[in-house]
Amino acid sequence: MVKASSGRDAPQVRDRKTKHMASKGRPYRTVLVEGFEVLIGRSAADNDALTFRVAKPSDSWLHVAGGTPGSHVVIKNPERCQIPKSVIERAASYAAWYSKARAGGSVEVHYCKVSDIRKPRGAPAGLVHLERYSKVRVRPGPPEDAEPGDGAESEGS
Repeated sequence: MVKASSGRDAPQVRDRKTKHMASKGRPYRTVLVEGFEVLIGRSAADNDALTFRVAKPSDSWLHVAGGTPGSHVVIKNPERCQIPKSVIERAASYAAWYSKARAGGSVEVHYCKVSDIRKPRGAPAGLVHLERYSKVRVRPGPPEDAEPGDGAESEGS
């Protein structure tokens, strides 16, 4: 969970590369990484909302590989620019952290454009099909404002 600062919705700065923004009441957590807004789903239903209602086709989408339940993670990219590898790796570490693979040492995470994701007809919440993707291997890591016990609660896939 993200803590709100003094009752305001103002961003909280933790270091030069990462900012955390209030996301209370939304179906996702919000983190800024090197100027890119990273959205992290909270549950299977919220993952669907994040992926198919909030994310745009040019945004990047991440999830742990192998069908392991976990949060959908979206890197917003309104400028449609090349996302730096460091941002993808940081977002992938959040995807690994908010998944059942969190206890693993090194976790494979798939990423692709949102336009490469399809929802199979009749599929349960959180289940998607990737038409094409790339992969990255990362160690699970929480956003700096994650509270103890915050993580791996998302049942989406």
